[in-house]
Amino acid sequence: MATSISYDEVEVGTELPARSFPVTRADLVRYAGASGDFNPIHWNERFAREVGLPDVIAHGMFTMAEAARVVTDWAGDPGAVVEYGVRFTRPVVVPDDGAGAVVEVSGKVAAKLDGRRVRVDLTATSAGQKVLGMSRAVVQLA
Repeated sequence: MATSISYDEVEVGTELPARSFPVTRADLVRYAGASGDFNPIHWNERFAREVGLPDVIAHGMFTMAEAARVVTDWAGDPGAVVEYGVRFTRPVVVPDDGAGAVVEVSGKVAAKLDGRRVRVDLTATSAGQKVLGMSRAVVQLA
């Protein structure tokens, strides 16, 4: 599947559709099983608090993957993402209250690059706090 977005039609400042991603404790359990990361800070409230966290936190790579979905959904092809990186700035705290947390992600084309590629800068927040910094993807467009 190839991206349907044309490089010629994209401008610096083009905004990607923003998304909200709910995160529950059940999501963390499923992610732990898929990733093999069973660190108790992601499922055991008592342990998380003992090590100084406010509560159970989402896996950083889970948060990173959810943010990338804004780019892959926009591009229409996950293979169009040729580079992706973030800095983890704050954890996503996931309370055991039935609702969990929400990660809000928005993106904007920050630069047009050679080779019909664009750089997309992402903003990811949860509970009003920025949770990813320097979140950037390079996307190959048609």
